[in-house]
Amino acid sequence: MRAAPTILHLDMDAFYASVEQASKPSLRGKAVIVGGLGPRGVVATASYEARRFGVHSAMPMAQARRLCPNGACLTPRFRLYQSVSERVMGLLRALSPLVEPLSLDEAFVDLEAGEVAFDSTGARAAGERLRADIMAATGLSGSVGLAGSKMLAKVASEEAKPAGLLLIEPGTERAHLAPMSVRTLPGVGPVTGEHLRRAGITTVGELAEAGEDELIRMVGRSHGLGLYRMALGLDDRPVVAERDAKSVSVEDTFDVDLHDRVRIRGEVQRLADRCVGRLRSSGHSGRTIVLKVRRFDFSTLTRSETLRGPTDDPGVVREAAARLLEGVDTTGGVRLLGVGVTGLADYTQEDLFAQAEARAEAEGAAEAAGTVAGPAAQDEESSGGGATDGTGTLDRAPEESEGAEGAVRGAEGEGAVPKPGEAVIAPGRFWPAGSDVRHAVYGPGWVQGSGVGRVTVRFEQPGTPPGRVRTFKVDDPELESSDPLPLVGGDGGGGGGERARSA
Repeated sequence: MRAAPTILHLDMDAFYASVEQASKPSLRGKAVIVGGLGPRGVVATASYEARRFGVHSAMPMAQARRLCPNGACLTPRFRLYQSVSERVMGLLRALSPLVEPLSLDEAFVDLEAGEVAFDSTGARAAGERLRADIMAATGLSGSVGLAGSKMLAKVASEEAKPAGLLLIEPGTERAHLAPMSVRTLPGVGPVTGEHLRRAGITTVGELAEAGEDELIRMVGRSHGLGLYRMALGLDDRPVVAERDAKSVSVEDTFDVDLHDRVRIRGEVQRLADRCVGRLRSSGHSGRTIVLKVRRFDFSTLTRSETLRGPTDDPGVVREAAARLLEGVDTTGGVRLLGVGVTGLADYTQEDLFAQAEARAEAEGAAEAAGTVAGPAAQDEESSGGGATDGTGTLDRAPEESEGAEGAVRGAEGEGAVPKPGEAVIAPGRFWPAGSDVRHAVYGPGWVQGSGVGRVTVRFEQPGTPPGRVRTFKVDDPELESSDPLPLVGGDGGGGGGERARSA
């Protein structure tokens, strides 16, 4: 614990939804729900306007639509979220070299390392300046917590939401935590919370009064010691600038259960290629290949194979994933598939994979000669173009975090197949709600919806007044998909009023 509140925690407010509101002027101040739009879609996040109707993350999209029928339901645009996040993280690194990102929209900052704050006054000034700089650069609001430890800084930022700043003075930690629910503490989930409730412990103050020995008896030594320290507000963890990635993975949930074994193999091959693409973009290789299969009855099987050394060779990963699939019974249907790589390293051992390299060279030579090479090419053909890359659905309970990104990233994948009711515009293309388009005459806009051979587009840009709506045929040659336009600073439309206080 520090003697001054110089650890800062930033949490952007309803980040994905706020970015959508800032980039789409007609949605400012209105209910926005971001997540998977298919039959099994799940909410990634909702604007504060939508939350008033009871919509929250991890909720099935169908339920969210019922609760908030007039809300704008949009597919995620992770490329845009990433670019905005990079701008925000750049502002944090201007404060201090010690920045520990937790996700696209959340990070810890050590203000002392940047010599911008050594006491409460300096910390508060740095926090207010940061919030103003983020608003000026992106038009978005963020909530800031300041305290002498990481745990308390995060608790403070949560209390400050939306668009606020809360500073917890050192020495007041225990009194500040005492009336809060035990669920406020990290690691206290529904199961532990219910276990404590049955023992008559519902607040952090009651947790501290129970004592160390009693908590060890109730939940075990390791967890009990941790709970007791947190109840007292004790946390000595430093801000760590670099956090090594532990794994890279991709997964897709399918609108309709897959039964065709050939189709399932093709999906696994496609997911393996996507996984390797992400692995290479992160500058890593990996040693353990993991296959995840969720079956029709929601039972989930995980299989893994550890190679002799790390690789980023797509052929090797495909082959390993295919071998793992052979040991999985898919009778009855598959609703989710995933491929991951763990045991990450910053190098590869290419000499271990001469067979895969030889096969790749043979395939390249065959393609140059105008022939189809080997079983791998046949497998790709046999998948029949039925890929669901881009179903836009979430499988697991998401937060605005790296986990949520991994769960919904497929929503903006290329080569996606439309779901029932979505309009086809060309082989492998469709118009998902919220996606960016450009018309040869009317300029940039975004899709409000499509169906019955028509697509409705609102033509507006970040920083402009709400634009006009026009409808086109789905195959209109003057309408095409486009990249997101960058946000502009100023009054973005992120939710919440201004607040600043201290405890």
